[in-house]
Amino acid sequence: MSDKRKRRSQAAETPRTAISSTGVPASDTIDLVELMYRLLGGWKLIVCLALVFAVTAGVYTIFFVTPMYQATSTIYVLSRSDSAINMADLQIGTALTSDYIKVFKMWEVHEEVISNLDLPYTYTEMRSMLSVVNDSDTRMLDITFTSPSAEEAAAVANEYAKVASQYIADTMSTDKPNMMSVALVPTNPVSPNKTKNIMLGFMLGAVLTCGIITIQMLMDDKYKTAEDIRKYTGLATLAVVPVEDGDRIMAKKSTKSSGRKV
Repeated sequence: MSDKRKRRSQAAETPRTAISSTGVPASDTIDLVELMYRLLGGWKLIVCLALVFAVTAGVYTIFFVTPMYQATSTIYVLSRSDSAINMADLQIGTALTSDYIKVFKMWEVHEEVISNLDLPYTYTEMRSMLSVVNDSDTRMLDITFTSPSAEEAAAVANEYAKVASQYIADTMSTDKPNMMSVALVPTNPVSPNKTKNIMLGFMLGAVLTCGIITIQMLMDDKYKTAEDIRKYTGLATLAVVPVEDGDRIMAKKSTKSSGRKV
């Protein structure tokens, strides 16, 4: 007798209590149709828990996450002594942008900015909050500073542009980069994204609830209908006998409701 037939013969004598090592009933396949009906039947629970997660994510985002602001200033890398712009000037300017980006990593620049604005940050913190990028095919450096204070973000971005420009002129024996654009005080934070977090919370709640319903279906090892017996044991059901205890309980309830004693 094969292993599959042995399992079926055992299931015919006892309820389906065989559980695998992972805690999932030892069934060959998952009935997707049954799972779909289970999920449809539990749609209210899915929606309710999804809304709970969405509200929780919204409350956490609004009251417990510090909003961060970004401000950006821009400097222009071009020698003012050139009377005309030629290809060599463009190549030199493009190469200088890489050197200028390196300047913003110098501790001397961080120290002067911290000292000028009396900031409570370390060099490491300043580096993590500062971003200097060069758009391709340009000689403009965008200096972006991220801070929990909108005013501080703008002030530090502008101060970095001034300090770095002067440091470049003093140490590299070249013209001081031009200030192309000053940083303005941002009005809206860049993070956190409230809408995104609420939607993620809603989706997380829905997915977790669907997972719980799926696990409950897989862990349910009881035969409920004659179709379950035929499906999992391969045996035909000859008759269905009502449960006597259930009839007695129903009789007691009916006599109590009518005011008579048993």
